[in-house]
Amino acid sequence: MRVIVSLLLFFSFFSFASSKQILVVTELSPPHQTLVNGEVSGSGTAFIRDIFKAAGLSPDIHMYPWARAYKLATTVNNTFIYSLARTPEREAKFHWIGGPVGHFELGFISLSSRSDISISTTEDAKKYKIAMQRNDFATDTLSKIGFEVVLTSDIKKSYALLLANKVDLIVDDKNFMVKMVEYLGYEKNHLSFLYKVDELTINAYLAANINTDLKYIKALNEAYFEVVKTTPLPYDI
Repeated sequence: MRVIVSLLLFFSFFSFASSKQILVVTELSPPHQTLVNGEVSGSGTAFIRDIFKAAGLSPDIHMYPWARAYKLATTVNNTFIYSLARTPEREAKFHWIGGPVGHFELGFISLSSRSDISISTTEDAKKYKIAMQRNDFATDTLSKIGFEVVLTSDIKKSYALLLANKVDLIVDDKNFMVKMVEYLGYEKNHLSFLYKVDELTINAYLAANINTDLKYIKALNEAYFEVVKTTPLPYDI
């Protein structure tokens, strides 16, 4: 009987301890979200960890292809995601924590060797083959204005298609492009940022599944505004 009671107490404690860890998902996006020795790191991730620490919560952060991360955040209760572009279409689908934790100024990127590609307006890019990520706000935005794109599960696969010259363009932030190229082992001038799309300039947030326990939302909202008093945001607007 004592053994059974001890086991019950052990599993009750284990269950309680496990419940303290909150699932947080993100994607690869150097320098803000990187993977170092199996651990999600980077300046943006450090900022997220500071927010959870200030809230007295323990984040269990995992890096996934963007499509999978987004699906988890929309279907699994008490799941958080960063850095998620805040759009009108997404507003009611998530709880939005505090203020921005990221900032995107996205545009079209090509191989530097592709002198045949010329873009002076957003419309010009429609004649080129573009790889973009599923469930990405940029993909949704360009699709609405008539773009046909090659869908990928994450930004790394989009870069792989571009670097292999299988598509003409991808969409990313100029600053992120430089870091991603270096992360993938290429010289920073291997790619060129051709044209900034004004409609793709937006702030990004730490967000939570709409069915997340409100005690977490409250604690993290308060923590965000405490952290920004002493910690610089990991981006510039």
